Amino acid sequence: MRKHVFLAAIAIAVSSVAAPGTAVAAGPAGQAAQKTQAAQETQAAQQTQAAQPIQAGPVRGCGDLIGGYAIPGTKAHVEQAALVPAGAEPEHCDVRGHVEPKVRFQLKLPTTYSGRYLQLGCGGFCGELAPPAIRSCAPKSGDFAVATTDDGHVGNPPFPSVDGKWAAQDRAARDDWAFRAPHVVSLASKRLIAEYYGAAPKVSYFDGCSNGGREALLLAQRYPHDFDGVISAAPANYMAPLALYQAWLARTNTDQAGKPILDVDKLPALHDAVLARCDNLDGLVDGQLEDPRRCDFDPASVQCAPGTDTPTCLTPAQVETVRKLYRGPTDEKGRLLYPAGQEPGSELAWNGWLTPVPEFGGSIAALLGDNYLRYMGYPIGTPHSSLADVRFTSREFHRLAAEGVRANALSLDLGAFRRAGGKLILWHGWNDQGIPPAGLLDYYERLTRRSGGPAATQEWARVFMVPSMYHCAGGDTLNTFDPLPQLVEWTEDGVAPDRVVAAALAGDGTVTRTRPVFPYPLQARYDGSGSIDDAANFVPTRPQDRPRDTVEWVGSYLYHLPGPVTRP
Repeated sequence: MRKHVFLAAIAIAVSSVAAPGTAVAAGPAGQAAQKTQAAQETQAAQQTQAAQPIQAGPVRGCGDLIGGYAIPGTKAHVEQAALVPAGAEPEHCDVRGHVEPKVRFQLKLPTTYSGRYLQLGCGGFCGELAPPAIRSCAPKSGDFAVATTDDGHVGNPPFPSVDGKWAAQDRAARDDWAFRAPHVVSLASKRLIAEYYGAAPKVSYFDGCSNGGREALLLAQRYPHDFDGVISAAPANYMAPLALYQAWLARTNTDQAGKPILDVDKLPALHDAVLARCDNLDGLVDGQLEDPRRCDFDPASVQCAPGTDTPTCLTPAQVETVRKLYRGPTDEKGRLLYPAGQEPGSELAWNGWLTPVPEFGGSIAALLGDNYLRYMGYPIGTPHSSLADVRFTSREFHRLAAEGVRANALSLDLGAFRRAGGKLILWHGWNDQGIPPAGLLDYYERLTRRSGGPAATQEWARVFMVPSMYHCAGGDTLNTFDPLPQLVEWTEDGVAPDRVVAAALAGDGTVTRTRPVFPYPLQARYDGSGSIDDAANFVPTRPQDRPRDTVEWVGSYLYHLPGPVTRP
């Protein structure tokens, strides 16, 4: 596996935290794709009454922010505040502090402030404070104030974001991670912004992937007035079921001797066989599947001849394992324990997530599943399980639900967020190896039914499914996706996004492919002229046979259990 892809996976990182300026719409192909919207955008901007942020500068010294601040229900403390001169980032006041009892945060307040606040989600089980990257959003002027949090605990090394020991006996730390920390950090950040610039932010945004995507949805559901625009990417909103799914992934690829059934060296041939079978289903052979669910690939087609075992074929045990991975976990009665499985086409991304990495002592799925089951998944003081002994039964599923409902972000009631004028962009990579993408579509279809149908829902919430993209970052072809500029236009100008341009970036930063991603269920279709690597040569099309996205599974009742909302 390429090193940068693996590191993104092990941290379950939010790409917008570590990689500013990845918006691909600024490139030539992206500009071409957006030109068709110019007239509509101008008209919509003239008609929209949305308040426009005004660029402002500080009204007090950076160091003067050190001290304590009352916020609703709790108190924030600033321990450090230092002015950082312009360099890799614009000049800014770097603020470090915590919200009681121990939710650490970092807030960057740029001198060239735009009136916008952006809070970034954290990945995995958090446990570390990732520095936020200052963002801007051309052609809008000025920079965002940006913040991150560790969600209220410090994870143990060497990989804090997959460690769960901090949660074993600490109810407050569990609740901070589950739902409280992103909310109180938003309160603290806005108070400090008001202190520094003399006014609260004009518009507030949240952007997160994986656990950060769960936080994004949770904020829209439980704290609907915290943010005006929200991006929820590859959300871990089925938190308890997802943790059980991670344990199932690890156990499914482990034989009775404790060794992996499917090895890394088998993944390229398996992936090539999937593409050979299904790449042309969308009318274009381009190394990616527009909707992998249409692929009817049977891994038995690459089964080894009797008595042989080479990297170009699968043993009978490997064939059966791959079938299970595509199908997803089931309980003792054959009922689904998660609303999705691994998608055909995602096989190269299984390296490290499903297959073990010796220096980590297992796969990412094993680390996540085991830490959640041992330390986080069950009410404090009750018997827990582990990767080694967990049973994939409906009884165990329901045992996990008792604690999991605190962190799940499955409520279908986003009425308060919608009435407040909130805008929601959800997106997922079709080759996501960590969180099955069809689970997002199950949630969105249920949300659509609750919200008055597709047209009414798309007025404030839209989904984008990115072909070939892995978990949050990386991919076989397309590997970069940043809808923040579109969210800003939608929130501030009323221009709903009818496309977001994804890109394939080479290791040296060269753009080798751009492709428009249209609001689901629309797909990109080649118009027949020009390069297939240029987004300008694709138009939206509606699939002939749209799948029924709602899945009946053991956890179907969870959408009606919204989870707790407590005072800060």
